[in-house]
Amino acid sequence: MQTAGPTNWVGRNDSNIAIADPYRLLIDAVRDYAIFMIEPGGRVSNWNAGAQRNKGYSSDEIVGRHFSVLYTPDDIASGKPTYLLETAALHGHIEDEGWRVREDGSRFWANVVITAVRDDQGARFGFAKITRDLTERRRLEELERANAASALDQQARENEQKRIARELHDNLGQRIAALKMALSIHWSELEIALPTQLHAELEAIAQIGAQIDALAVAVRRIAADLRPTMLDDLGLQAALEWLAEDFQSRYGVTVQCRLKVSEPDLGDFATPPLFRVVQEALTNVARHAHAHRVTIELENDAKHRRLRISDDGVGFDPRSASRPEAFGLIGMRERILQLGGLLTVEGRPGAGVTISADIRLPVDIHPALARTRR
Repeated sequence: MQTAGPTNWVGRNDSNIAIADPYRLLIDAVRDYAIFMIEPGGRVSNWNAGAQRNKGYSSDEIVGRHFSVLYTPDDIASGKPTYLLETAALHGHIEDEGWRVREDGSRFWANVVITAVRDDQGARFGFAKITRDLTERRRLEELERANAASALDQQARENEQKRIARELHDNLGQRIAALKMALSIHWSELEIALPTQLHAELEAIAQIGAQIDALAVAVRRIAADLRPTMLDDLGLQAALEWLAEDFQSRYGVTVQCRLKVSEPDLGDFATPPLFRVVQEALTNVARHAHAHRVTIELENDAKHRRLRISDDGVGFDPRSASRPEAFGLIGMRERILQLGGLLTVEGRPGAGVTISADIRLPVDIHPALARTRR
């Protein structure tokens, strides 16, 4: 970078002044970037309005002070400000990102470019430093990474629940069935072998058989709660219909399903979150709503898939953070957000609750999740 002027913005002759003044006005008009000059020794020689806005110092407060005041104590201790100037002098410029310190002591994440400034003869008389506040971008990136990590965690949990459910259904379930069959055979053999007057003793074996039946039902229910096999075998619609029937038989609440879904299939990544949203919504109904009727609606067009669960229960104010089902609603929102969708909750006391999810089609793995996988 070359300039015809000295370290200040205004040149030494009339022609240079005519050129420098518009540039000074331009630089002062830039408010999103901190732009200032540094003397070879590291002291600030001028300061634009954007620098004051981003860093908090006025021109009178900062000009003449060493620019290292803008760095963290750790960076100063490690000699980073000196290293940046030396590297810029050697290579012409250097770019860096890191924490910087404002006048009030607060920190912000900054992208910094330092460029050595030379005159027409090639002599270096300072550095130009441009700083951009990227704190918000960094915060969004961290949030995106957190969402990606959460999505990976959710998917890993779903895979593990799927594995355990299969083990319970296929392995333990079969062993329980074999045990019941063996007990029935022995019961029949004892009934033949024992005298009639001792048949009353067989009642204890019959009670064991009843306990085995109850155990089999419990294992099937646990497996289904973990991951219903029909979700993988028959798809989301069949799983939701089963969930509705099971909920209705358990709690005596009428559940109506209106499922009008055509292709495309959402696949292993997107199907479980929708199922879990309905499952959690029904759990909230059972625990808190005191409802008589629930409606589950699922439909799609070419661009969107929409899910809606509504009840006629006691309702609540969705803005209330103290309601007992708030944590479950947060989990639902996270699941839908990971699909690039939006979940909304509508309700008021005495008028039931409606939970709606809208997902754009086709559903792609969240970009952050894709980057995390790579």
